[in-house]
Amino acid sequence: MKTLISLFGIVSLILMLNLDVQAQCDPAKHTEACIPQLADGFNFVKSYEINGEGGAKDKIEYSYVFAKGTQYFISICAEGEGTDGIILNLYDSNRKQVGTSYANGNFNKGIIYPCNATGIYYITFTFEGSQNHCGGAVLGFKR
Repeated sequence: MKTLISLFGIVSLILMLNLDVQAQCDPAKHTEACIPQLADGFNFVKSYEINGEGGAKDKIEYSYVFAKGTQYFISICAEGEGTDGIILNLYDSNRKQVGTSYANGNFNKGIIYPCNATGIYYITFTFEGSQNHCGGAVLGFKR
């Protein structure tokens, strides 16, 4: 009986710690911090919350209509200076990849995309070696 009670206590402690780790993600904090980081000349359009729920989600996807002749800038913000392993991929309406923030083993904080065709574009966030699976992003434009 004593062993069963000890086992129950250990399992309860593990579950409580796991819930605490997931509760620490505050993507709204990251999106707010990201807005001032838009490159000069870009106007804020939209923010995106990136919550991988402690690693439970491996991909988060959003969509937005891009207009031909417009230049878009998408910036990623996470805990610390870097992107915490968050990778941004941009796909056109045919699901063809047209941009990524991960190149040559480097995690870039954002991408600039000059749009050549109006349509729905898909913005996905994935995680590569991320510690927190938590961040934010902003989309800006200029013509």
